[in-house]
Amino acid sequence: MNADEPNRRARLLALLTSLSFERRHVVLSSGTPSTFYLDCKQTALHPEGAALIGDELLGLVEVIEHATGRTAIGVGGLTLGADPLATATSLASRRRPAPLAAFIVRKQAKGHGTGAYIEGRRNLPDGSPVVLLEDVITTGGATLEALERVRTEGLVPLGVAALVDRLAGGVERLEREGLVVRSLFCATDFPGIEAP
Repeated sequence: MNADEPNRRARLLALLTSLSFERRHVVLSSGTPSTFYLDCKQTALHPEGAALIGDELLGLVEVIEHATGRTAIGVGGLTLGADPLATATSLASRRRPAPLAAFIVRKQAKGHGTGAYIEGRRNLPDGSPVVLLEDVITTGGATLEALERVRTEGLVPLGVAALVDRLAGGVERLEREGLVVRSLFCATDFPGIEAP
């Protein structure tokens, strides 16, 4: 572990708490009511936040690589939440012997040109091992959608690296798909949030 790692993680949590976390009643995209909301894009689009996210998610990618015994070629996930995460992680990987290519999974096929579901696919040969990125895992539905597209495109997902696990069953659902799932933080790392 790099000596600066605990400080980076603490600073990233501080940014997520100040920029992305709100205590309020919301209905999540899964239809589940919640007493708090996390909009991680606010932190991922902040210059310091993006740099920290890239470094920390790259660390999780390496944990997933170690767990699976395979080296990832790319990182990405479902638009829009994973877009800045993929870019930040790809940039952070530039010091690796083989940096990670970023990719974006569209919710609908491109309406013109290639009709592609995955942007950045030319950087990923068929059979490329990849790690899916997620900002917040709740039920895992968005990641499962990305997983289906990635597998259909001939890529091999090794696992999922996430910023936050809401502790709502999504991690377990993804693990049942054979994925190694790791998150930097969980819901209880935020002020006033107790385990479900």
